Amino acid sequence: MTTEEVHVKSRALRIISGLGGTAALIALTPSIGFAEELTPESVQIVLNNIWVFIAGILVFFMQAGFALLEAGLTRAKNVVNIFAKNMADAVIGILAFFATGYAFAFGSGGSKWLGSGNFFLGGYDDYSAFDGGLSPATTFFFQAVFAATAVTIASGAMAERTKFSAYLAFSLVMCAFIYPVVVHWTWGGGLIAQMSIGDAVYSDFAGSGIVHMVGGIAGLMGAMFLGPRIGKYSPDGTPRAIPGHNIPFAILGVFILWLGWFGFNPGSELAADQYVMSVAVNTMLAATAGALFSAVTIWLKAGKPDVAMVGNGALAGLVAITAPCGTVDPLPAALIGGIGGIIVVYSVYFFDKVRIDDPVGAVSVHGVCGIWGTLSIGLFAKYDDAFLGREDAGLFYGGGFDQLGMQAVMLLIIIAWVTITTAILFTVIKATIGLRVSAEEETEGLDVLEHGLAGYSGDSVSVGS
Repeated sequence: MTTEEVHVKSRALRIISGLGGTAALIALTPSIGFAEELTPESVQIVLNNIWVFIAGILVFFMQAGFALLEAGLTRAKNVVNIFAKNMADAVIGILAFFATGYAFAFGSGGSKWLGSGNFFLGGYDDYSAFDGGLSPATTFFFQAVFAATAVTIASGAMAERTKFSAYLAFSLVMCAFIYPVVVHWTWGGGLIAQMSIGDAVYSDFAGSGIVHMVGGIAGLMGAMFLGPRIGKYSPDGTPRAIPGHNIPFAILGVFILWLGWFGFNPGSELAADQYVMSVAVNTMLAATAGALFSAVTIWLKAGKPDVAMVGNGALAGLVAITAPCGTVDPLPAALIGGIGGIIVVYSVYFFDKVRIDDPVGAVSVHGVCGIWGTLSIGLFAKYDDAFLGREDAGLFYGGGFDQLGMQAVMLLIIIAWVTITTAILFTVIKATIGLRVSAEEETEGLDVLEHGLAGYSGDSVSVGS
């Protein structure tokens, strides 16, 4: 071994030890043995896998953020149920994605409609092998936590009146089939990825449409099938406020989600390269602009800066930038997030007006702002990337209407798929095990009657509050 090779190996070991210590070395050993020559390229492959793994951990931690946000914006008598549903999304959702979801999304066989092969991560000689890029294990880990996120989004829209058993069935089917089909059509190289208008192909860097809109539309369908909570609307249809029991919980949840988004978006670069930080900066700017614009909007509209709405504004900005975060400059990123913050306020009011009861604003934050974020690529996208395949693709950067039209048409396809499949799913659940709890259970609270325990002990909070 030459002196230069020794220095390369020594530098690689220092980098790897700093990032992951023993775990990173264990990850390295099976795929790039130390008896073999260790090149800068092989080190980069290892670093890419480590970075995507770390990003996946951040995305997984978003489950805690969703749980706190939803629990804080709902009533004390249902807090255990909220946390139980989020835990179910992680447990059942990831296992369902392991069993069939990953195969349907990224399976080595199949057609443009559906993947096949690699069920239960089978069919690989070594699923931990890097083979020149991300290992199947790395890809599965990252995509599995995305799947759990997609189904968790719907939880908030269905809160406080859904049977726990019904929600388990919903979570299972979403992660096993409905969401993976959308992933196969897009990131998996299937139906939508093979379509184009002119030179424009569908683009969604980290999932404004593929993840957030899918979860938001599923939540909308769930809310419509369930109907509003008891007491939410007066006989003449006027909405009544049902305040959340713990706004600090909700805001803490927002910050945890915000943190997790630095894995969600930069991690979707799927490499530890120079673009990670530009994506992170765009993500930060969109979130702050979303919070600010929503604060101003709700202050002007309601006369007070509702901090819960401001939190949803930050999330709206994050959702909106998730699709274009890799293809826009910082100023458009802030503008996209800011517009998302305005949209979410008016969207929440709209759904209240049409008597669709969404206790946490999930449909507005993820569904509506997911649509906006995906469409914004057709306006502001500037840089060549792996999805667009050319420069100046957005309308405002000389690309014409092709990209905007492509984004709109593909969104309609995805919305149609999720709407039809979830409608069938909720119809079957309603006709079999039942979708909604009884009026008595809803009034008393789901914690005790569905789970056998209250979220709080003592006299400060009553179970029926």
